[in-house]
Amino acid sequence: MDERATMPAENMDEMIQALETMQSVRKGDILTGRIVQVRQDGVSVDIGGKAEGFIPAIEWGGNHLEEAKVGDEVEVYVLRPESKAEETEGMVLLSKRRADYERAWKRVQEAFENGEILQVMVKDRIKGGLLVDLGVDGFVPASQVAIPPGWRLEHFIGRTIKVKIVEIDRERRRVLCSNRIAIEEDRERRKQETISKLYEGAILEGIVRRITEFGAFVDLGGVDGLLHVSEMGWTRVNHPSEVVKEGQKIQVAVIGVDPEGPRVSLSLKPLLPDPWRTAVQDYPIGSKVKGVVTRIVPFGVFVRLPTGIEGVIPNNEISNKRNVKAEEIVKVGQEIEAKVYQVEPEKRRILLSMRQVAQEQERLELRQYIQQQPTPQITLGDVFPQLGSPSQQGQEDEQETKR
Repeated sequence: MDERATMPAENMDEMIQALETMQSVRKGDILTGRIVQVRQDGVSVDIGGKAEGFIPAIEWGGNHLEEAKVGDEVEVYVLRPESKAEETEGMVLLSKRRADYERAWKRVQEAFENGEILQVMVKDRIKGGLLVDLGVDGFVPASQVAIPPGWRLEHFIGRTIKVKIVEIDRERRRVLCSNRIAIEEDRERRKQETISKLYEGAILEGIVRRITEFGAFVDLGGVDGLLHVSEMGWTRVNHPSEVVKEGQKIQVAVIGVDPEGPRVSLSLKPLLPDPWRTAVQDYPIGSKVKGVVTRIVPFGVFVRLPTGIEGVIPNNEISNKRNVKAEEIVKVGQEIEAKVYQVEPEKRRILLSMRQVAQEQERLELRQYIQQQPTPQITLGDVFPQLGSPSQQGQEDEQETKR
């Protein structure tokens, strides 16, 4: 009688499933299993159905007693469909270390074929270049390393760098990489991304790369823009270093784009409050203000006011004296007091007068002088000299009586 005829249906299904599982396991397969036991000599893994595999300690690729946890999933490589060792007989012989290696090579192959830029850690400095960790070892020749001024190859150890895989040889286990190409291609990619975002009015973040007398160059991501000194504020800036520093991250507004360059003009003004909007309220006509002389020009003197804007004192409003040069009255950096007599925010102009302040001061001093003088005593004799003084009149009356 056929034994299969008397076997319960559920047992038959389990047996068929186990046989199918065993038959499907081949050398070189990479499977995902679940850890069922951690032993001193290795790790037992359920790889599906009734099949069980075993990872010897040496094939774990680390400290299995610390790393392996019952119930965790693990990816494994089939070394042999069935172990011949006594203690693991009937089990599939597996390797986690080899699975990790195969997975790393697959990732390296895909990165090479797709031309990806990878972030990798430098493991060591070896003869002729750097050894990097790609899951497998990669080599970066010294000529393909972008070395900053003052650096040596040893300075890269333990650091993360960008690389592109330029050559691969699986049989010789050789992976050749380039840091220079990766940086150049990454910069070009970021440049194209940045160009697609460039339009007048766009607000972008950049890094100040270089400062000159006339402005600062800002890296917007592969594209440099010029932030001219005249666009660094609503008020006059004497030197760009007063506002920005090299390496500083800043937000800037795009105010001009030349797509053929591309040349990009930047500004900080749209991101800053405009002090001219409140100039009428801040400096009403007739008020006195204090400021610092910033420039002396042929037609007058520029004075920086408390809100940062500059007012102008025309030559004829500097002093009461005629034919006097401004340099003889004021000096750059000197604090002065002036009177506001004209405000034109739309023209960004405020006219000031030191002359009017001086005149007011003179009038005030004259009044104070007059007030300090004693009041004179006036008599009838002062008003009618012919009558004489009271004492003289009394003497004359006495003489008349005697006669």
